[in-house]
Amino acid sequence: MKKYLYLLIISVSSLILNGCDVDVINPNTLTKATFWKTERDAEYGVNAIYNMFYKPGTYSRWIWFRLDLTSDEGWSQSPWAELKEWTRFQYVNYNFWEGNAWTYRDCYEAIFRANQALENIPNIEMDETVKNQLLGQAYFLRGLYYYNLALLWGSENNSLPIILTPSNPADTPQGYNGEDVYNQSISDLSQAVNMLPEQWDSNNLGRATKGAAYALRAKCYMQLHKWEEAKNDLYWLVEGNGKQYYDLVAKYEDNFTKDTENNKESVFEIQYSDVHKAPAGDGDFDVDPNLGLNRGQFFAPPGIGWTDGELRPWIVNEFKKEKDLSGNYDIRLKYTAFYEGMNQDFPENNRIYRYRLDGADSDIWNLQNWKGRVFFRKYGSDYYRDYDDYHNPTNVRLIRFADVLLMYAECIANTDNDLSKAVGLVNRVRQRVNMPELKVNHFDATQSKNAFLKRLQMERSLELCSEGLRWADIKRWGLVDNQGGIDELIARDEDFRNFVIGKHNCLPIPSDDVNNNPNQQQNPNY
Repeated sequence: MKKYLYLLIISVSSLILNGCDVDVINPNTLTKATFWKTERDAEYGVNAIYNMFYKPGTYSRWIWFRLDLTSDEGWSQSPWAELKEWTRFQYVNYNFWEGNAWTYRDCYEAIFRANQALENIPNIEMDETVKNQLLGQAYFLRGLYYYNLALLWGSENNSLPIILTPSNPADTPQGYNGEDVYNQSISDLSQAVNMLPEQWDSNNLGRATKGAAYALRAKCYMQLHKWEEAKNDLYWLVEGNGKQYYDLVAKYEDNFTKDTENNKESVFEIQYSDVHKAPAGDGDFDVDPNLGLNRGQFFAPPGIGWTDGELRPWIVNEFKKEKDLSGNYDIRLKYTAFYEGMNQDFPENNRIYRYRLDGADSDIWNLQNWKGRVFFRKYGSDYYRDYDDYHNPTNVRLIRFADVLLMYAECIANTDNDLSKAVGLVNRVRQRVNMPELKVNHFDATQSKNAFLKRLQMERSLELCSEGLRWADIKRWGLVDNQGGIDELIARDEDFRNFVIGKHNCLPIPSDDVNNNPNQQQNPNY
């Protein structure tokens, strides 16, 4: 068995959404008076937080529109006008459910579930080691969702609630700026680091570990430009005790298939499954929830998916600027994108789901709805079947070791007088895919900090393209804070012509939330 986190109890989901007292109690429904009594209750309560990964507002579907399509790597030509506009910084209806409010709501729902676990588990009698592991997972997951809130909606002008206890519908929590929200995530992840095990046994693959907490805390520190603190966290994974658990896998593509999951490159991985009972639902109370990844259905090429998102062509051009040590194109391109000429660039790269480029579909790139376009490939199901759907079982490696190595290189370059070490970390990632060392084609990047950091920006995209990391990167690098950075982004993505500095570096808070909470402030530029 490859999936171990599907003890996701729907009755517990009902419990954690119960925010008010009622006079009539359904005898078939769990209540706070009858739950949170046993170790099993605690386990189910923590599993209910993991269950939020399978909600459309988070990692099964809509969050990818914000993380991938808002960045310069992706864009949209969707016939759904509002969905398309929200990838072009054209925000009109701040309550737009699929583009904004759903993800915002689900982040706070996950936090609410975590808050219940953190309040109630300490009062349950159980083995202290088990208790700490459960609490550590709740802290990690709450920290993850506060990180998402800070990244997407946080700024010095927006104010976001920080809620640390189970809330009630009438609450009007105080709002905090983005830096404060990152710091809350850091606080949660610091607790998780101290409580989580370094590894789980084979029956608990997919649960948060100490290494995952270190890596995510480093991401928070880096967004705040706290390079020394981030470097210390990443040291644990690369050179410290965590070194025994993590490394690059030999084949790049093994990071994106269902048969090579939970491998040594995976630092934190969301477990998906195609096991479901029809109709598997997306609602909070569905008895049979959809445990599959929906991303491919929305990003796959025409005739396969809805094609609501696609890649910018510059990515293909950037990959082709260098050949590997055997004189071939970078193998990462093959597993990143579907594009015209792919079958000429790589042997046996002639299939796009059910379409065969060496047969009856050889002229597909001449079709009006295909010509000149570049489509997502990572986390699709083309590698083993002819279609994609709402039940893709491919796990998402939310944090993988290649990302850790490149983050570590960035931190070292920003703190130590050891550029050669930072260069070596990038070369380690390039070596896995048989690319030459930086000094061969990017000599300047091996000679100065500024040149190295600028090259690192592109190295991260080549390695991590369309994995939901680019928006955090361009914000961290300050590319959205000045006109020079915006001009650079426009050269790769025309949608940034709509970008307003000081406004679009964060999403608008849904109007209903601001209107109902006098203690929360919308960015005045909205």
